[in-house]
Amino acid sequence: MRKLMLTVAAVLAVPGLAAAQELSGTLKKIKETGSISLGHRDSSVPFSYIDDNGKVIGYSLDICAKIVEAVKTELKLDKLDVRLVPVTSSTRIPLIANGTIDLECGSTTNNEERQKQVGYTNTHFLTASAFVSKKVKNLKKIDDLKGKTVVSTAGTTNMKQLVEANAARNLGINVMSAKDHAASFLLVELDRADAFVMDDILLASLIASSKDPGAYQTSDDAFSLPEPYAIMLRKDDAPFKALADKATSALFRSAEGAALYAKWFTSAIPPKGLNLNVPVGEKLKKAYAAPTDNPDPKAY
Repeated sequence: MRKLMLTVAAVLAVPGLAAAQELSGTLKKIKETGSISLGHRDSSVPFSYIDDNGKVIGYSLDICAKIVEAVKTELKLDKLDVRLVPVTSSTRIPLIANGTIDLECGSTTNNEERQKQVGYTNTHFLTASAFVSKKVKNLKKIDDLKGKTVVSTAGTTNMKQLVEANAARNLGINVMSAKDHAASFLLVELDRADAFVMDDILLASLIASSKDPGAYQTSDDAFSLPEPYAIMLRKDDAPFKALADKATSALFRSAEGAALYAKWFTSAIPPKGLNLNVPVGEKLKKAYAAPTDNPDPKAY
């Protein structure tokens, strides 16, 4: 008996070993509440948006669903309530940080600056920052924006890149901001802005779903190297991140992951049956084969 008690005492004395049996952070919160909260966007096609029936759908939502499944299994829950919370570019990080949402299932760039505030799971897409304009304006290069009115969505890396390029090149751009991507594109559509700076994949979706897709073009120039998109979660929550990383890694390496990509990027999608026709690129294929949360564009 004395030997047994000493053995138990020795195990408990090992830092972290006893604690490993206890839940903490997000997993503890989910277990206690029986629910998980997912942040979603309104118009980030095809990643996270609302269809004509008011349903929240998208590639990022499908990825988050796999993480939710993994959480439910890990916590041995018969039922897990999934709450959908709308977020914007400006509110998504604060809502992750303050615990309002547990995962942000949108079109969010993973970069070093943001990693000071939040965490990310594995990269699920690569995009570069460009601009859209009407063809009649003949704007193709960043320098063509000199003296023009240009909009970007508030709280995005694209806005920061636009402001930095404006200052560095002395372009004299009149910079505008809008609350979301749909509102930004509308300003171009109504000729209240000459161009809209955003991730190229989101611009492609907005053009495809516009009233006159043939009237628009994306720029030849890019404001950035290809940047990684990833599902956002709380910083310094190792157990939850490990679970999310495991779930996304398994998905991206599987046939199911390939089918999921095809569903959203090379097939007709709701609500208008548009096909973005964006095959998976070689850099993204490598990221899927060797999943990573690296925020450095040069790593891809």
